[in-house]
Amino acid sequence: MINPLVTMRDLVVGDCPAVHAFASLPEACRYQAWGPNTEEQTRDFVRGAVDARAQSPQTRFVYGACLDGELVGIGELKVRSLAHRQGEISYLVHPRVWGKGVGTAIGRELLGRGFELTGLHRIYATCDPRNVASARVLGKLGMIHEGRHRHTARIRDGWRDSDVFSILDEEWARRPGRE
Repeated sequence: MINPLVTMRDLVVGDCPAVHAFASLPEACRYQAWGPNTEEQTRDFVRGAVDARAQSPQTRFVYGACLDGELVGIGELKVRSLAHRQGEISYLVHPRVWGKGVGTAIGRELLGRGFELTGLHRIYATCDPRNVASARVLGKLGMIHEGRHRHTARIRDGWRDSDVFSILDEEWARRPGRE
């Protein structure tokens, strides 16, 4: 079940300490090509997210995820092709709230905004095949496993493969339990 206490809002520069609290943790970014972040890297990420809102057309949407009012995660929707109406979602959640539905709530909100507000046709996400929790979240969102791309990123422990998941606008529109 999606956690109803999770809310999403635009990131602001003042969110740097809260974002850094999880972006600096090795377990939070274990499967990512970036991190653990320095404070400067986190500041650059948050500033980039804030600056992206001023772009026209806006193709990067970064949100803070709050649980009971506390920022505990981030979600990002990137429009990868305006012409082909394609986008990508990603998320990061503080490990102390893993398993509480935060990632699923972030993903659902990102997909809703991507399809309903941005007019995308297809949204995809990737995850390291070892990250079974993230793959489970993508499945809960109704995303279909399309396959595996080999050696897509070099991370701390070697080359990382990426499992690719996607959902189409018509699949999103007919999902069970649609609100």
